[in-house]
Amino acid sequence: MKPMPARGAAAALAALLVVSLLAAAPAAAQGLRLVTGEHEEPPEAPGPPRQAAAALVCNGGQAGDFPCHDVDLVSFMPRPALGLVDNHHLNDVWGWTDRETGIEYALVGLSNGTAFVSLEDPIEPRWLGNLPTRSLAATWRDLKVYADHAFIVADVSGHGMQVFDLTRLRGVTTPQTWSADAEYAGPGLGASAGFFVTNTHNVAIDEETGFAYLVGTSTCNGGLHMVDVRDPRRPLFAGCFGETGYIHDTQCVVYRGPDAAFAGREICFNANATDSFSIVDVTDKRRPQLLSRQRYAGQVYAHQGWLTEDHRHFLLDDEIDELQNGHNTRTYVFDVADLSAPVLVGFHESTTPATDHNLYVRGHHVYQANYFAGLRVLEMIDLGQAELREVAYFDTVPEREEVGFGSGAWSVYPFFASGVVIVSSTNEGLFVLRPLLHGDGEEHGSTAPGDDDERPTITLGEPRRAKRIGG
Repeated sequence: MKPMPARGAAAALAALLVVSLLAAAPAAAQGLRLVTGEHEEPPEAPGPPRQAAAALVCNGGQAGDFPCHDVDLVSFMPRPALGLVDNHHLNDVWGWTDRETGIEYALVGLSNGTAFVSLEDPIEPRWLGNLPTRSLAATWRDLKVYADHAFIVADVSGHGMQVFDLTRLRGVTTPQTWSADAEYAGPGLGASAGFFVTNTHNVAIDEETGFAYLVGTSTCNGGLHMVDVRDPRRPLFAGCFGETGYIHDTQCVVYRGPDAAFAGREICFNANATDSFSIVDVTDKRRPQLLSRQRYAGQVYAHQGWLTEDHRHFLLDDEIDELQNGHNTRTYVFDVADLSAPVLVGFHESTTPATDHNLYVRGHHVYQANYFAGLRVLEMIDLGQAELREVAYFDTVPEREEVGFGSGAWSVYPFFASGVVIVSSTNEGLFVLRPLLHGDGEEHGSTAPGDDDERPTITLGEPRRAKRIGG
């Protein structure tokens, strides 16, 4: 590759930083993970695949075999339609919109790799093939998008991070076995120095700054492993934060919330598993600063969360509280107007007992993937009082309603400009859905509760050119 002296110097400086950080974190220096992602039960062995389906309107509380309210089934791709055989399953999901064509794509994490699906016609999605895992099959795979590249990690030994140029999907009509365009395994000190990235539980990317944040790795005491991806095919180590130990998931943003002291700074909001909810200033990657760290009433396993668009509140799911504390699905609401002293306002409790997994915020709505309860959509009424209201749902595992991890909705991506929402359901497949909602910057529908029987047949037009939201 063409040498880049400035970035090479930065890498050398980062290497020196690594040495000092490792000296301060002996466990990380040994390449040990203090906490693993294996708090969850592995998915159950899948049964016979369901039949593919498309264009099923939610009428009378059903879209075909699936219970629903104000969510139509645009299409459903069962596991075999994504190239999966044997006991391989789905995990995370993300999306990409091609700015040149306006075509939307589903990027689907699999236990044995990553599948790419064109949603040019969302009623007839087209599988474009898979990128195989870099090492072994993994229960946990995560992926995000920046600058038309997918960044893919897996919680399995020897994987590191794969980088894939998504523009290669343009014009593809026949499924292919894809290869990565680049790989990242750490700052180059090698496994003997304890800083070789193997297992990585999750990755977050601040698209505004061009930095990726690997968490739950074999490095940085399981905390924030920061990577400069502004040149996507030349990822460079940028810094490390391990003060709070293992971080299970994070969201990092250029902060534009009410705490004026941190306006314009890059802030990470972290779910620290059994430890805490924490907030870290990562503006200076060489000297990240812990702003706050707190436990909360009812905490068992802080799993994942997302900021509201005004950066005033952070909504958090705790993956184990339903199992251990015996209540229905809870969504915790934090007021983060003071980043140094966030306050738990309260929680929303669902009518279902399901374990929650991933949630994302778009506009006034929270989109949740809640395992056996499927997709749940909450409207934010008054977050100052932790008041939310469920306004739509789609159950991807209709025959079961229970707490636990064995199957069902793993993750959701609600950021497509077209209004379609994609959901990965572990042992079932990929669901392309259309919630009928108001107030998220797009008109997603016009029904009111109880109007299911009046809904017309699905008619989706040509994909529009999309504003880039979340990848």
